[in-house]
Amino acid sequence: MSFTEKAKNKAEELSGAAKERLGDMTDNERMRAEGATQQSTAKARQAGEHVKDAGRDVRSSFEK
Repeated sequence: MSFTEKAKNKAEELSGAAKERLGDMTDNERMRAEGATQQSTAKARQAGEHVKDAGRDVRSSFEK
């Protein structure tokens, strides 16, 4: 996973967390849900990137 992808995913996750907290403070259910969805999406992307990295590592170990 490249550094830029990690940074984008982390920024998206933090943005979602902030949106969720703001929704909690203002009692705005829609904003709270959007924040939770944004966080989940970012975490899923990170997991996908980790799987791709693991696949590359396995493939490179067999090529040696």
